[in-house]
Parts: sequence; C-alpha cells; structure tokens
Amino acid sequence: MPDARKVGKKEHRTWIARIVVATAAILWVFRGQDWKELASVFRRLSPGWFAFSLAVFIVAQVVVGLRWWLLLRVQSIHIPPSAAVRLYFLGLFYNNVMPGAVGGDVLKAWYVTKHTHKKVGGVLSVFADRAIGLFILILMAAASYAVFVRGQMVSSQDSRAKGSGSRLLSIQTMLLWGLAACVLVVCLVAIHPTGRRKLRAGVAKAWSRGLILAAEIRQMIVVYCSKPGQLLLAGLLTVFSQVTVILAFWVLGRNLGMEAGLRYYLVVFPVMWVVSAVPVSIAGLGVFEAGMVEMFAFLAGTPAEQALALAFCQRFIWVLASLPGGLIHLLGAHVPREEISVDCEEAGN
Repeated sequence: MPDARKVGKKEHRTWIARIVVATAAILWVFRGQDWKELASVFRRLSPGWFAFSLAVFIVAQVVVGLRWWLLLRVQSIHIPPSAAVRLYFLGLFYNNVMPGAVGGDVLKAWYVTKHTHKKVGGVLSVFADRAIGLFILILMAAASYAVFVRGQMVSSQDSRAKGSGSRLLSIQTMLLWGLAACVLVVCLVAIHPTGRRKLRAGVAKAWSRGLILAAEIRQMIVVYCSKPGQLLLAGLLTVFSQVTVILAFWVLGRNLGMEAGLRYYLVVFPVMWVVSAVPVSIAGLGVFEAGMVEMFAFLAGTPAEQALALAFCQRFIWVLASLPGGLIHLLGAHVPREEISVDCEEAGN
C-alpha cells in the first residue's frame, strides 16, 4: 500500500508539473498578441479547406496505423490490419484528447498483447513504431533546412531582425533563468543528507532504466534490421503520411493568409511534432503553439497571429481526428472477439 501511495503521489506531482508547463507556455504565446488581428485571421478560414485538412490528416493516421501493422508482422504477430488501425486510433485518442498518467502508446502496447501470445514482440513493435516516426521527422527537418531554408534566410533576415531578434533574446533569457533554477534546486537538494540520498537513488534508478532501454533498443534493432525490405516500406509510409499532412496544413496556412513557402513548413512542423512528443506538457499544449509562433517568425517572418491561428487549427484537427478512438473504446472494438488469440504462423505449425 505505501508503494501504491508513493506511485500515486509521483503521478500527481508529474501531472501538476505538466499543467504548470502548459499554462506557462500558453501565457507566453498569448503575450503581446493582437486579438483583433487574430480574430481577423480566423475569419479568413474556409470551412471547406479545414475539412480537407482534417480528411487528409485522418487518412494519414490510417496509413501510420498500417505502418504499425507492418512492424507487427516483422515480429510474426499477425492481427488484421483493421485491428491495428483501431488500436492506433485508441492510442491517438488517449494521447490527444484524454492525456493522463497512462499514455496512448502504453495502452496500444497493453491491448495488442490481448491479440497475441508474443507479449514482448508486441511491446517492441510499439516502441519501434514511435522510434521510426521520430527518426523520420528529425531527418526530414534537417534535410529540409539544409536544402531549402538555410540559404534563403539571409535575404529576409534584416527585415525582421528587430522583431524576431528581441523575441529570441527573451527566449534565451528565459532558458538561462530556467537552467539557473534547475541548478539551484539540485544544489539545495544535494546540501541535505536526505536530499543527497534521494538524488543518488534517482540517479541509480535512471541508470537502471537506461540499461533496460538500451537492451530493448538493441533487441529491436536486431529484429527489424533482419527485414530491411519491410523496414524500408515502413519508412516510406512514414514519409508519405508526414508529407501529405504538411501539404494539407500548408494549404490551410495559405487560406489563413500566411505567405511562408512550403519549405518552411517542412522544417517547422517536423521539429515541433518532435518537441511536442516530449512529455513535459499536456499533449504538448502550449509548447507546440509557442514553438510554431517563434519558428515561423524567425525563419519566415510570419506574423504571430497567423502562425498561432494555424497552430490552433492543427490542435483542433488533432482532437477531431482522435475522437474515433474514443468511440472504438466505448464499443469495445479494441479487444479481440476471441478470449485468446493465436498467431497465424503458430496455428499453422
């Protein structure tokens, strides 16, 4: 019972910390906004283009669900493609609509084990699915910046030097103060004997978890590198889904009046998707919006109101596209019809 109370307190503190980060980020992005201009930007929004972006996003998520199904097959876990897509939307719902102590990836890993006897393989497939998605996003952002954006920033840098320069200076100041606060907290904890003991225990626990994670990554690499063709197909599906979604948001941004070229979207969106995946806020709330405003302002000189309107549109699209996952959970469509599922390959032996 004491262990359960400790876990509950830890989850409670983590939840409070995420709320604080989300609130601070939202207040930051709202600071100095021209609300009349923001309302004017939203009045330009076409319901048709919004619906188009929503439809493209949903189709892209189905493709990502099929990517996970492909990764399950590498582990010789054979479930219907529709089951993989349903479980993927279930995870999407809990990530974007009902974020809490239990994330969507954890639920996917838990429920996929109800479809197969290969529990470890199912969990590794979820980890591999997330790792491939993040890797492709980072690669896409780096390549797009190097090829399309890096040489284009010089010509327009002077015209926005005052605005973006002052914003970047304030961001740097905030980061420095945050770093100083973290160092101060660590020093205060280390002074007290109990604090030092807890600090050592925390470091030891982090090291132990790191070793376990490294072993899982090694096992995942060995398994998936043995099937390079399917791994390549999973990568291509990832690129297709991400590029189509970015294209849809570029069209939506044009509808909102944003003049930034597609090349900037190919940098900003992947970077902010990766950043918002870090569990420091509630589903990346506030962090994603603030990053969108700052990056578009710095790279393309986009007015803050336009970038914020686009960020809000994507947030709403995320939520709407995730709602089918809640319906899937309510209907019980995320669990197999049979009590125990047997893999196809094992059944054939």
